[in-house]
Amino acid sequence: MNAVINKIDVLLGLQWGDEGKGKIVDYLTPGYRLVARFQGGPNAGHTLEFEGKKYVLHTIPSGIFHKDSVNVIGNGVVLDPCIFHKEIISTHIPLEIISKRLLISRKAHLILPSHKLLDAALEQSRGSAKIGSTLKGIGPAYTEKIARTGLRIGNIEQSDFEQRYQQLKNNHIRLAAAHGLDINDFKPDGLDFDAYEQKWFEGIGVIRSMSLVDSEVLVNSELRKGVSILAEGAQGSLLDIDFGSYPFVTSSNTVAAGACTGLGIAPSAIGEVFGIFKAYCTRVGSGPFPTELFDADGDAMRNEGNEFGSTTGRPRRCGWLDLPALKYAVMLNGVTKLIMTKADVLSIFENIKVCTAYRYNNTQIDYLPFDFDEGRLEPVYQSFPGWKKDLRLCDHESNLPEELKTFTRFVEEYVNVPVSIISTGPDRAHTIAR
Repeated sequence: MNAVINKIDVLLGLQWGDEGKGKIVDYLTPGYRLVARFQGGPNAGHTLEFEGKKYVLHTIPSGIFHKDSVNVIGNGVVLDPCIFHKEIISTHIPLEIISKRLLISRKAHLILPSHKLLDAALEQSRGSAKIGSTLKGIGPAYTEKIARTGLRIGNIEQSDFEQRYQQLKNNHIRLAAAHGLDINDFKPDGLDFDAYEQKWFEGIGVIRSMSLVDSEVLVNSELRKGVSILAEGAQGSLLDIDFGSYPFVTSSNTVAAGACTGLGIAPSAIGEVFGIFKAYCTRVGSGPFPTELFDADGDAMRNEGNEFGSTTGRPRRCGWLDLPALKYAVMLNGVTKLIMTKADVLSIFENIKVCTAYRYNNTQIDYLPFDFDEGRLEPVYQSFPGWKKDLRLCDHESNLPEELKTFTRFVEEYVNVPVSIISTGPDRAHTIAR
């Protein structure tokens, strides 16, 4: 029999992204042999800090800095060769070493330079109804995947690749022009389109030099051997294409089920589901955000937490922790263990609020309704005393302030899942296992 003798653990965000997944994957990687990204693209920004250095990964799995780990970019990912090449350089890991640690699925889809053109054209045409796209070409690439006209990593090994590329590019240029954006007016990364396209093909050359695999076969083979695997998600559950705040969502399934389609594994192969959440909430771009703060508390939260997009640099919208939304995400993902990040940011507050319910259409509810448009949900808050302590000085659960322990217990009881890890600062060392 080919029975699976191990389970694949899944790690994902439970809010609107930016929960600190990169740091936690990096922290957990020593316990795994293989780390695999299962969806999303370079709109992700997974930040890692260790040994006094900071790194931001967009496509490469966050286990890449551990020499004994193998990292896989799964079939559910969309990959921009230009960004990917720059990302490799930013790791300061030599290409010959990266090539041994990193495998790329042949079934992962490519983001073309003209996908970025089309993304910008579509967002521009929406006017005031913009969805807050990162303009990385993610949406058009996933659209083409569903339309069955996209190019995949495996196509770069075929003789007609450049011909197929030109056909798609020309089609994108026509579509962008129909939406009012001419290719000559488009400057990706500040470059003329032709110059960016040249860098894109340099990235294609780098990918050709690396190990391209049938990742679904590889992952299942490793599971049958008993190899420990961690599946790494991007963005957050409330940005899921089906279950997020549609249409202000990303273009892939960010929930645990996305690991099955994004890596080619059976639902029965999933083990632990680690759900990461901030001790407060943030969001980049447009869309509903019930607990958003527009006052001095929101500004203080943003500045203390350095809440600026690691991919876009845009200031993040900030607000208090939303427990009904968190409980919803826990339900969708079957979370078995919670991981709370950025508790240290709330150390600046005398009092901390938590949303426990919403007022909606003159009634009180504790779930996210279908039409939770901007301003339609009024949060109901419960206040907690702040901990007013530098949590980075805590090296054990017993050192954590009682106020934080009370806050954590309240969250656990509300969503009925234990908090197994608390992050007390940005560095790898600022992590407490409970």
